Amino acid sequence: TVLMCRGKAMRDFKGPDCRFVNFKKGEAVYVYYKLIGESTELWAGSVGSDFGYFPKDLLEINHNYSNEELELPTDVSLTCS
Repeated sequence: TVLMCRGKAMRDFKGPDCRFVNFKKGEAVYVYYKLIGESTELWAGSVGSDFGYFPKDLLEINHNYSNEELELPTDVSLTCS
């Protein structure tokens, strides 16, 4: 897994289910995957020890770690346990 970039949450986000990661405005969000296909508005990343999806529009990118973008088809999805 390649860390692609880091951003700052522009507002609070609470996901609809456990596949999403929740965060508060101002928190650092680390991006690992950019999803392609039906859910092009979703990225996958972590906040603290939590990992999940979030809307890319809520993130203000402030540091790029890799020029290599890792895009996954949206059917490769996390499942709720």
